[in-house]
Amino acid sequence: MRKVKPRSIQRRAIRVIQTRKNPLFLFALTADELLQVAEVSRVSRDTGGRLLGYQRPEVKRHVRNITEYLNGAEVLFPNSIILALSSSVVFKQVRGPRVDDGRAEAGSLSIPLPRAGQPKPAWIVDGQQRALALSQSRRRDFMVPVNAFIADEVDLQRDQFLRVNNTKPLPRGLITELLPEVSTLLPPNLAARRAPAALCDLLNRDPESPFRNLIRRSSMDTASRKSAIVTDTAVVKMIQDSLSGITGCLFPFRNIASGETDFESVRRVLLLFWTAVKETFPQAWGLPPARSRLMHGAGISAMGRLMDKVMSNIPIHTPRAPRLVRAELARMRPVCHWTSGQWEELGMAWNQLQNTPQHIRLLSNVLIRAYTTNSRTAA
Repeated sequence: MRKVKPRSIQRRAIRVIQTRKNPLFLFALTADELLQVAEVSRVSRDTGGRLLGYQRPEVKRHVRNITEYLNGAEVLFPNSIILALSSSVVFKQVRGPRVDDGRAEAGSLSIPLPRAGQPKPAWIVDGQQRALALSQSRRRDFMVPVNAFIADEVDLQRDQFLRVNNTKPLPRGLITELLPEVSTLLPPNLAARRAPAALCDLLNRDPESPFRNLIRRSSMDTASRKSAIVTDTAVVKMIQDSLSGITGCLFPFRNIASGETDFESVRRVLLLFWTAVKETFPQAWGLPPARSRLMHGAGISAMGRLMDKVMSNIPIHTPRAPRLVRAELARMRPVCHWTSGQWEELGMAWNQLQNTPQHIRLLSNVLIRAYTTNSRTAA
């Protein structure tokens, strides 16, 4: 008689009620079972540019090290995998007299196994590298501790992913790309970066932006990354410095009390200034950082500080604003050596500039000093 394959995994579990909408479950799965029900939601974008997923690419060396350990003789693996479960997962409390202490409930979970072509009922929020190592190990019956919560919403999954990894070395670019997609209350260090991250995303996608498709994002495929030559972390830092510093030209458009940002005005300032930069230095714009220090982290940061000086006196909503910004930047042409020559005040060749605090400070001082001097001369 042919044996019928089970259509679900039944597992003893503890339910902890922190919030009724999203209960927490503690249980264990074998490596094989984990791979059957859970998948990694890697960060990417659809054809319309909408962000999908939230995970980082696998780290091969780290995965290999875990796999080698799992294949050893004596293995202790206390680190749990954190899963987001779909609402198709069912928990049944044990029948009979209650034996719990009022803080947790014992029962069993029924996790449906997907048929061919169907989506899996769970997503890995934390433990991606461990799960990949388990998939490559010889210990397929190895029991793995699991913490899981019910959440069909990708927004909640992203929120938990960021919180779990808040003290871990997540790639900055990945955090930058995820932050605008999270609508829940975030820790202060992440909340302060949400507006700059959203503006960075806007600059990369706005048809009027000189940065369109030039900013490198974690979700980009290999082909797109070849043409993306500016790091998103450099753009985010440039925006964040201007928004948070009292002398920044973007600072007046941020309400510190409410945390709200006038995105339309900030967008206007950024597009005005950086479009003028592109038009002022056309030979240096759009080249890889190795060929143009204007597109380098040092160049973006230093020009961001010059932006604070230039844009503070520009009436951004008047029709003549683009012409005024171009006129201000035209004075900088003789001073800048983005693709060749020597920065005379610095005593450095154009390609010796590095993305370090010292070089950014020195370059910023040169640009601002030259701009201030030229402005006085013009007056």
